[in-house]
Formats: sequence, C-alpha cells, structure tokens
Amino acid sequence: MKNNSIKTVVGTGIGAALFVVISLLINIPVGIPNTNVQLQYAVQSLLAVLFGPIVGFLVGFIGHALKDSLQYGPWWSWILASGVFGSIVGILKYRLRIHQGVFTVQDMLLFNGVQILANLLVWGVLAPVLDIWVYHEPANKVFTQGVVAGGVNAATVGVAGTILLAVYAQTQVKNNSLSKDE
Repeated sequence: MKNNSIKTVVGTGIGAALFVVISLLINIPVGIPNTNVQLQYAVQSLLAVLFGPIVGFLVGFIGHALKDSLQYGPWWSWILASGVFGSIVGILKYRLRIHQGVFTVQDMLLFNGVQILANLLVWGVLAPVLDIWVYHEPANKVFTQGVVAGGVNAATVGVAGTILLAVYAQTQVKNNSLSKDE
C-alpha cells in the first residue's frame, strides 16, 4: 500500500508540473477567444491511464489551477473540467494492459472513444454550464468555446496521447516474452 501511495504522489507531482510547463510553453490559438491547442492533455491522459482516475483528476485539477494562477487567475469551472477529464480517462487503467506492453488497435479505439466522449462532455457541457452558473457568462460564448476546445483537445489527445501510450507500451516487457535458458 505504501508503494502505491508514493507512486500516486510522485505521478501527481510530476504530472501537475508537466501540465503547467507544457501549457505555458505550447499554446496555439484556434481563433476563438481563450481557446487554444493544449498538448498537456495528452500527457495527462498518459498519466491517467498509468496511475488511474485519482492521479488523472489531480494532475488536471492541480496543474490547471497552477497554470491559471500564473497567467490570469483561477477559472474554477475549467479547472474542475480538467480534473474530471483526467478521472474519466483514468478509468482506462483497469481496462488497458499498458503495463504489460500491450496496446492493440482495439485498445487504441477504446482509448480514443473514451477520451473523445470525456472531452466533449467536460468541455462541451460541464465547463460551459459551470461558466454560466458560477461566472454568469453568456451561453453562446461559453458553449462555442467549450465545443471548440473539446474538439481540439480530442484531436490532440487522439494523436499525441495515442502515440505516448503506444511508445510507453513498447518500453514494457510483455508477459511470457522471457524464457528460461536450459
């Protein structure tokens, strides 16, 4: 149990730090105010699949809160959405066999189906609804931002996240890949 707690803390710390650094260094505008290509969600997805939904949530929540605090102040609706995205993707830890070096085409399809649904749910529904409720933002503005962000994030995670997971799987020793010399 202690080893898992240490892994959780380390995964969360490294993940939140990477989230902040990547979000500050790589920010490609897409033409909608405050909406950009965000590569940190691919890294968050990798860590969520490796460590599970709690780390996935914490990486997004802490990382996004720190990033916002360094830039313009916390925007809690989107911070929460980042965390929820990580927790949804993190459920795949229990379905994928990344640690055994297995990441098949079927696994890629499952990963992408879940991450696309998670992106559309958190950015197209959760974040805009919270923006309206908490910040009294205009619905047309926040739903436009949310749908565009969800689509861009889904595409980014679909490409970069899939590559990260495939590369990680290739670094792992597959079950039954070693044999005893006689």
